[in-house]
Amino acid sequence: MANWKDIEEGAIIRHNTDKSPRTGDWRYMKPVVDKKTCLGCGICFDSCPEAAIDYDSERKADIDFDICKGCGVCATVCPQKAIKMGKN
Repeated sequence: MANWKDIEEGAIIRHNTDKSPRTGDWRYMKPVVDKKTCLGCGICFDSCPEAAIDYDSERKADIDFDICKGCGVCATVCPQKAIKMGKN
């Protein structure tokens, strides 16, 4: 399994979010990333079933709430526990 550290500098990693259904107002829970704790390991990126996670300019996890369904997989797999689920 590759993560962002295996990609050449300047390469662009993108999910095909054009085909992802947008989340309505029904999402009950949403992930919150603690940027100080996040290592940018890529486990949440690889595990997200909706491809709702990308990286910010500091290579920390960044959630696209237009796509995120609030399933909590990212919070479950994060080895640093940098992602917590909170009420929407």
